[in-house]
Amino acid sequence: MTELPEQQMEEDKSVQPQVEIEEGDAFGLGDEHVNDVREHLRDGNEEAVRDLFEELHYADAADVVQQLKPEDRTKVLQIVGDDLEPEVWSELDQDILEEVVYEIGAGTVARALAEMDSDDALAVIEELDEEDQKEVLEAMPHGERAVLMEGLSFPEDSAGRLMQRDLVAVPAFWTVGETLDYLRSDVDLPEDFYEIFVVDPKHKPLGTVPLSQLMRNKRPVRVGNLMEEQLTTIPVGTDQEEVAFIFRDRDLVSAPVVDDNGRLLGVITIDDVVDVIDEEHEEDIMRMGGVTQDEFYSSALDAAKSRVWWLVVNLGTAIVASMVIGLFSATIEQLVALAVLMPIVASMGGNAGTQTLTIAVRAIAMKELTPANAMRVVGKEIAVGAMNGVIFAILIGLATWAWFQDPALASVIAVAMIVNMVVAGLAGALIPVALDRYGADPAISSSVFLTTVTDVVGFFAFLGLAALFLLG
Repeated sequence: MTELPEQQMEEDKSVQPQVEIEEGDAFGLGDEHVNDVREHLRDGNEEAVRDLFEELHYADAADVVQQLKPEDRTKVLQIVGDDLEPEVWSELDQDILEEVVYEIGAGTVARALAEMDSDDALAVIEELDEEDQKEVLEAMPHGERAVLMEGLSFPEDSAGRLMQRDLVAVPAFWTVGETLDYLRSDVDLPEDFYEIFVVDPKHKPLGTVPLSQLMRNKRPVRVGNLMEEQLTTIPVGTDQEEVAFIFRDRDLVSAPVVDDNGRLLGVITIDDVVDVIDEEHEEDIMRMGGVTQDEFYSSALDAAKSRVWWLVVNLGTAIVASMVIGLFSATIEQLVALAVLMPIVASMGGNAGTQTLTIAVRAIAMKELTPANAMRVVGKEIAVGAMNGVIFAILIGLATWAWFQDPALASVIAVAMIVNMVVAGLAGALIPVALDRYGADPAISSSVFLTTVTDVVGFFAFLGLAALFLLG
C-alpha cells in the first residue's frame, strides 16, 4: 500500500468536508436541520439558509426540502433554487418535484438536468406529467433534449430508461497510449467512469478494460489484448426487475446495454440497480397493501381515490365469506359457541397462508420458484400446513373442551383447523404461481385471493362439520 506524504495528507484533510453522523441518524440528517431552516426563514435570514444548504449532501438537501411545509418550501426554493446541486431533483418525490417545477420554473430545472448524467436526468423527467415534461424539454439544449427524448421512447421500467448514455468506447486496435491521450483530450466524456468498452467497427461490445488495468500497462500495448472478454450484455427492452436479478446473480458492477442489432447504446451501473431493487421492493410491499409509493406526499383526496378500489375488492371478498356464514345461520342460532369460535379458524388459516404466500412471492421474484420445482414446493407447503394444523388443532381442541365442556365441539374445531391450515398452505403456494404463469403480478392480488380462500374454507369447514356432527 502506497502511503501519501504527511503534508499532502494534511492538505487533503483541509479540503475534505467532514460530515458527522450521530448515533441513530443513519443519513447524517437530523431534525435540527429542518428546524434550523424554519428558524432562519422566520428570522428572514436568507444568507443562513444558503449556508446551511451549501453544507448538505444533495440527498440530505432533498430530504429537508420534502420535510418542510409547502409555504416554507416555496420560500426555500426562491432563496436557493438556482444554487442547489442538480442531483437534488432526482431525490425528490414525484408530487414534490412537480411542485418544485411550478415554483422555480422549467428553465431552472432544464439547466439542472443538462448538468446531470443522462440516466439521472431521465429519472427526473419521466416523473413529471406530460405538460411539465414538454415545457422542461423545450427549455433544454438540443443535444441533451434529443438524448432524453430518445430515453423516453423506451418502455417504462426498462433497461433503456435505466442506462447512462455517457460512456467511453474505443476500438480494439487502439493502444494504451492512444486511449490515454483520448481520455486526456477535450472530448465530451463522462464525469466519472471506471472501465472502458472495447467495440468492433459496428460498435458492438467486445469486452471491457478496467481503468486500473489500463494505467498499469505500457503505451504500445493494444487494448484488445487487455480486455476482459466475458461480458454480460443487456437488451435495451429488458425489464428493470430482470436487470436487477442479472446484476445480483452475476455479481456485476456495470453492464453494457445493446439494441436489437447488438450495438452498444449505454451502460447500467450498480448505483442505479440499487435504486431499482429498493423501488421494486417498496412497490411490491405497497401493492400488497393496495397503496402506491407516492401517497405519503399526496393530498388526502388523491390518497383516498387510490385506495378506494382496493377496498372495494376487499369488500367483495368479505361479502363472499359472509354469504358462507349465512348458509349456516340456523346452525349458529342453535349453538352460539360457533359464532365465538369460527373467527379463530379463519384467522389462523389466513396467517398461515400469508407465511406461505410471502415465501412464494419472494421465490418467484428471485427466480427460485420455477415450473421445474413448483410441485415440490407446493407439496412441502401442504406438509408444513398439515403439521402446523395438527399442532394447533390439539391446542384449540383442548382450549375449547376446557371452555365449553363439549368434547364434540372440540373435535369439530380441531378437524376444521387441520383442513384450513392444509388449504392455506396449498393456496399460499399455488395462487402466486398461477398468477405469475398467466402474466399477473403475484405481489398485487395474491393476498386478496388467499384471504377469500382461507375465510371461505375456514367458515365452511367449521360450520359444515358442526351442522353435520353436532346438530345433524
